[in-house]
Amino acid sequence: MTATGTFGLSSEARNLHWLLNNLVEEVPGVRSVAVVSSDGLMLLSSDPGQAEAAAAPEDADRPQGPRGSSADLATVVSGIGSLTIGAAKLMEGGPVKNTMVAMEDGSLFVMAISDGSLLGVHAAPDCDMSVVAYHMALFVGRAGHVLTPELRSELRRTMEGGGGSGEDAGHGSGR
Repeated sequence: MTATGTFGLSSEARNLHWLLNNLVEEVPGVRSVAVVSSDGLMLLSSDPGQAEAAAAPEDADRPQGPRGSSADLATVVSGIGSLTIGAAKLMEGGPVKNTMVAMEDGSLFVMAISDGSLLGVHAAPDCDMSVVAYHMALFVGRAGHVLTPELRSELRRTMEGGGGSGEDAGHGSGR
C-alpha cells in the first residue's frame, strides 16, 4: 500500500487506504493508483515496489506501474489534470470530470474528486475500460465527501513519512 502503512491513522484515512487497496486488488488490469491534491501533492498511492516484494508467486507476472514509482504516476496525474483544466477553461467546457489516455502498452485514467483532488489509475492495455472507470467513480463517490483539509494534511504527513509509526508497514495490503 504505502511505505508507512496505516497504523496510527484516523479511521477516515484508514478507510481511504482500504478503498485504494481494494481498487488495485479487485479491478483486473490496474497496475498502480495515485490520489493527488489540487496543489499537486501525492495524498495516497499504491506502491508497486512494495507490491512486487510482497507478491505471492501467482502475482509475479503482474505488470508494475510507471518506472515502478508511485511518485512518477502522481506527477503525471497532476500534470494531465492541470493541462485538461486549462484546456477546459480555454474552450469554456466547464469542469473536467475525467480524462483517459490510451497508449500502446497501457492506459491512464484521471478522474476529478469533488475537492479538486485527482484520482489517477495506470492500467494494462487490455483492461476493461468501463470496469476501471466504474470502480474509479465508486472511489471518487466514497472519498470525495471525506477528503477534508484535515484529512488531506494527515495523508500528506503519511506520504512524507511523518504520519503513523511505520511499525505496521504494509498493513491492509490484503496479502
